[in-house]
Amino acid sequence: MPDTDLVGEELSGGAFDSARLTQARRLAGATKKALADQLGVSAVAVGQWEAGTAKPRPDNIEALAQVLDVPIAFLAAGRPYARLDAADAHFRSLRRTPVSQRDKAVSFTEQVWELTYALEKRVRFPAIDLPGFSAGEVEQTDFPTDPTTAAQALRQHWGLGTGRISRMVRMMEQHGIVVTLAPFAGNATKNIDAFSTSKLPRPIVVLTPDRADDVYRHRFTAAHELGHLLMHSDCLPGDARQEREADAFAAEFLTPRAEITPLLPLRLDFEKLGELSVQWGVSVESLLRRCKEVGAVSEATYRRAHQRLATLRSSGLFVNESVQGYPGEIPALLRSALEMAESTGLTLKELAAELRINLPRLRLLLGQGDTRPELKLV
Repeated sequence: MPDTDLVGEELSGGAFDSARLTQARRLAGATKKALADQLGVSAVAVGQWEAGTAKPRPDNIEALAQVLDVPIAFLAAGRPYARLDAADAHFRSLRRTPVSQRDKAVSFTEQVWELTYALEKRVRFPAIDLPGFSAGEVEQTDFPTDPTTAAQALRQHWGLGTGRISRMVRMMEQHGIVVTLAPFAGNATKNIDAFSTSKLPRPIVVLTPDRADDVYRHRFTAAHELGHLLMHSDCLPGDARQEREADAFAAEFLTPRAEITPLLPLRLDFEKLGELSVQWGVSVESLLRRCKEVGAVSEATYRRAHQRLATLRSSGLFVNESVQGYPGEIPALLRSALEMAESTGLTLKELAAELRINLPRLRLLLGQGDTRPELKLV
C-alpha cells in the first residue's frame, strides 16, 4: 500500500492540481477512459478529478504519476501555468491531425512556455519584435494584413533588405520568437506537420522533424508560421483562406516578387531553377509556383513540370538536404539560454526539479531528444 505521507510530501508544493492531470494525460496521448482502464477506476472518476469536483486518493495519485510517466510533484499546484486551447494554435491540417494529437501538441507548447519562463528568470532573452504583438495578443492597426504587403513590410521593419534570408529560424529567434524542433508526439508527430501560437507571453513556433529532412521545405514552413503569427490573431485552425495567406506570405518573404521575377527563366529550365533554389534557399517546387504566379509558365506547363520534377527526383536529381547541415535553421534559443544559465550554476537536474518533470522530458523540450545510445540486438 502506498505511503500516504510520502505522497503528501511530494505534493507539498501545493494541493493536487486538476489542470495538471489534464495536461499530463494529454501529453501521454490518453483518453479519460483509457487512463481509467489502466488505473482500474471509472472514466467518470477521472472526469471528476479533472473537473476538480473530486480529488483522487493518495494511492490514485501515485498510480496516475506512474501511468502518465510524471513525478508525483508534477500533479501539484503552485507554479506558473499558461493554459492554451487548441483553438488558439494554427494547425496546418486538421484532417490529418486527430484531436488527441492536437491536445498533445497544445500541452507540449504549454510546457515549452514554462521552460522559457524558467530560463527567462535567469537569462535575458531577445526582445519580442513582432509588429502588433503584446502580452499574448496581436493587434494590427497600422501594419498591413495583406500577405504580400505584410511580408514586404516585415522585411523592411527587420532591416532584411531584398536578398536571400540566410538563416530563417535563427532570424526568428533573434526577434524574440521561441522556435522548437522536437518529435513530441513520437511517430505521430509527422501528422501534425507544424503549428504556432501568439496566445502566450512569447510567440511560439513548433517545427517537426518530418520536414527537417528537407531544409528548403523546413525554411518555408517556418516562414509560413511566421505569417500566421503576424497576420492571424484570430486563429481558425485548418482554415483554407488563412493557410493560403500564410503560404503567400512565406513565398513573398523568402523570394520577393520584385527580385525573383527577373531571375526566373522565361521557359521551363530545371537547371536554372536548381541554381535559383540554392541561391535563395527555397525548393524548386516553390520556384515553380512563383513561375506560375508571375505568368512565366501556363497552368498546363506547371502541372507537367511537377510530374517531370518527380521523375527527376526519383532518378537522383534535386536530392533533399537535411537541416542538420544548416546550423542557422536548427532552433538554438532555448539551448543557448540553458548553457548561459548553466554557466551561473544551474544544472539540468535542478531545472527539471523546478519544472517538476523528468530529464527525458526536459531534453525533449530543449530539442535534445533522447541522448542515450540505442541498443540493437541482432
